[in-house]
Amino acid sequence: MPLLLRPRAGSPPRIDCSGLTPDRLADEAPAAVARRSVDAGADRVALGDVLRGSGSAADGRVDFEGDFSHCWGVAAGMAAGRIVVRGGVGRGAAAGMRGGRLEVEGSAGAWLAAAMQGGTVHVRGDAGDDVAAALPGAAVGLAGGTVIVEGDAGCRTGSRMRRGVVAVGGACGATAGLELRAGTIVVAGALGPLAGCGMRRGSIVAAGSAPCPGPCFLPGATWRPAMLGLLLRHLAAEGFGGAGAMAAALRGPVRQWHGDVLAGGRGELLLDDGG
Repeated sequence: MPLLLRPRAGSPPRIDCSGLTPDRLADEAPAAVARRSVDAGADRVALGDVLRGSGSAADGRVDFEGDFSHCWGVAAGMAAGRIVVRGGVGRGAAAGMRGGRLEVEGSAGAWLAAAMQGGTVHVRGDAGDDVAAALPGAAVGLAGGTVIVEGDAGCRTGSRMRRGVVAVGGACGATAGLELRAGTIVVAGALGPLAGCGMRRGSIVAAGSAPCPGPCFLPGATWRPAMLGLLLRHLAAEGFGGAGAMAAALRGPVRQWHGDVLAGGRGELLLDDGG
């Protein structure tokens, strides 16, 4: 039986969950887990005072059940194992994650998978700003792994990504791929303005509506890259619900744009030829 954590009634508005990962808790008995110190609001308290726990993480799994949208750092820094959240999560979920899998049945706050290095994140609902982005003051955002958001994502998705894949099933806010270093961002819905601004390398693929790229992007060929089918099949295997719709929407040629020319021009936007 996995370790199951539920919020207690009247829990503080903010709880730091960043240390509650399977790789850190696998060898701890339930009583030891309950005695762990966590930040809750302005106080340092025992975990058992704010969260009810049962079971053990010895099988490499931790389940969060309930509304954790007021908590931050769920799965942050995780190196191995699986975390399942039956509800929503707050800011910084999977930030700095190095391996394992995070599944969120609800929505996620800002900074989801920020500076993540490996593993898989799958959010069934929406996500806030700065998905897979660089943390404040950092040079690099997502450095590996796969991040899937089935709903909408906010602004600056994939900012300063170095490698990896981000897939958004709904709309994506402004400046997706801001200063993108490498990696791939896939958007099934509408793509916001200024996508790829300052990008050096990497790809942004959009199946929905998208504004015409600005003067820092040069039109390229209208064609269907072979990698597009491979990418969508990979995402379908990872459980991305938007993969089939994207494959249907992009079954014909797509328009390639090269940019940002002010940053070297080695990145690309792949947009629906009708967009």
